[in-house]
Amino acid sequence: MAKVSVYNMEGSQVGEIELSDAVFGVKVNEHLVHMAVLQQLANNRQGTQKAKTRSEVSGGGRKPWRQKGTGHARQGSTRAPQWTGGGVVFAPTPRDYSFKLNKKEKQLALKSALTSRVAEEKIFVLDALKMDEVKTKKFQAVLDALKVNKALVVLEENDQNVILSARNIPNVKTAQTNTINVYDILKYDTLVITKDAVSKIEEVYA
Repeated sequence: MAKVSVYNMEGSQVGEIELSDAVFGVKVNEHLVHMAVLQQLANNRQGTQKAKTRSEVSGGGRKPWRQKGTGHARQGSTRAPQWTGGGVVFAPTPRDYSFKLNKKEKQLALKSALTSRVAEEKIFVLDALKMDEVKTKKFQAVLDALKVNKALVVLEENDQNVILSARNIPNVKTAQTNTINVYDILKYDTLVITKDAVSKIEEVYA
């Protein structure tokens, strides 16, 4: 089991915690991590782009001039793609980009991402993260004490004081144990997580 230091909100080390190898010590599967990121980005795409083909633009019901004798190239419709105002060839249409990963694949990808953060020593475990009021300056002081700039902060519960205090800080995102994902873990340089959140994640994914 990997051992990591536990810090308080002032940035002082107050102990150590052993992380479960079943969650934080698995063999990193880079392919599944890549697929999990692709899935999240693809599932976030709206797929609402649209352009009209020649069958959808208005007009062009008759042949603009006779086939022969005018000196012009033959034309069948003013809505053909080469005409101004004509339809688009192979026009994009609304589509669904999403795809699915198996439950076990998603879990292994998440464990691989968490393991990589432990291996890179980019995880900070806090004994607790509580705030009496919504105060961005106080939350920034916690990050400064840990010497953290770009971080994903994982909480065990929906603590609105902490969430609202972190909301206006650039490069910081809060998440709960049931909303963490591979993309966010990799996007932010550091993972800041409470002891309670570690226990909850190990309970769910071990």
